[in-house]
Amino acid sequence: MKIGLVSPYDLAVPGGVNSHVHRLADHFIDLGHEVRIIAPASDLRGLSANAIVLGKPRAIPAGGSIARMAMSPRLADPVRRILAEERFDVVHVHEPLVSFLPIQFLRFSDAINVGTFHAARDSGARLYAYTRRLLKTCFRRLDGKIAVSQAAARLIAPYFPGYYNIIPNGVDVARFSPVQPPLPQLDDGMVNILFVGRFEKRKGLRYLLRAFLSVKAARPNTRLVVVGAADERQLRRYERWVEENRLRDVVFAGFVPYELLPRYHHSAQVFCAPNTGNESQGIILLEAMAAGRPVVASNIEGFAGVITHGVEGLLVRPQDADALAGALIDLVDDPERRAAMGAKASERAQHFSWDRVSQRVLSYYERLAFEKGSIPLEKPSPVEA
Repeated sequence: MKIGLVSPYDLAVPGGVNSHVHRLADHFIDLGHEVRIIAPASDLRGLSANAIVLGKPRAIPAGGSIARMAMSPRLADPVRRILAEERFDVVHVHEPLVSFLPIQFLRFSDAINVGTFHAARDSGARLYAYTRRLLKTCFRRLDGKIAVSQAAARLIAPYFPGYYNIIPNGVDVARFSPVQPPLPQLDDGMVNILFVGRFEKRKGLRYLLRAFLSVKAARPNTRLVVVGAADERQLRRYERWVEENRLRDVVFAGFVPYELLPRYHHSAQVFCAPNTGNESQGIILLEAMAAGRPVVASNIEGFAGVITHGVEGLLVRPQDADALAGALIDLVDDPERRAAMGAKASERAQHFSWDRVSQRVLSYYERLAFEKGSIPLEKPSPVEA
């Protein structure tokens, strides 16, 4: 098949949806399919050879973060030209109703049109509430609909009812699973608690820092390692809070390249995700789990669908620093429990491998093709529920 993967987000900026699109493309190509990635980009350097850049991204506040999307309505002609030149069998648009680029592809594509809904944010619900009358026609152009989690499906379904095939985000098990030597600066016998994420309010770092104040007082052999990009003002604010509270052994590692991230996971004994909400699925949890790390996370819908409390980790009330501290201390004190949970976490992560996820998406394409009669098949490939 020839597949067009459309993302509304800036290809030059790392993010969950673009990572999802790239991993699908890599696995589809490995399976012998021809793939193009169509998206806006603010910088052409480092883009994959199969990328088609379309549109200039703009920074738009969304759900407690900043999304960089192409919002120009003048995309109809270039979209029609690309569709005529490429003649895709499948056009798979990601976040199909949130910007002009995927909407224009739905307007003009005669291929099998598939949409993946990633968001589970309150801002997404407001957007759908405001735009559903305008976007009903585009929505009807979708032959198939995927949601990455039940949380994402529940957000979209009240505004655009229908069947949503739940196919989750994947995790690069082959990258995170193999045992790697810990980083020398973190290999000193202390218990390392790892946080990975941007310094946005909904990521909950402030609650983790407050929790670590209690953890450190009770268990001096602990260290908090914070991985994630932040602007100078954000970083300085957190550093000042740490200094004012005389909190020791907090390491702000800054941005870490994806290739190095597994080393941080294998240097940690516990992974912590104190997010406050608006998460459709816990990709950061899956990466930690693939590395065999037990997880302490907020009990929010997107995370509770990934881990079971007491099995792969511990779930605590969101925005509750005391509950977070208690769960962390429980695991700091119990190496055997950490090991048991880590083993279960690794086992659970295998179900989310990109090999499995990409095959499920392909099977869905084939089923839709069979139903539409556009690609003759003896029978549709089975699709997991």
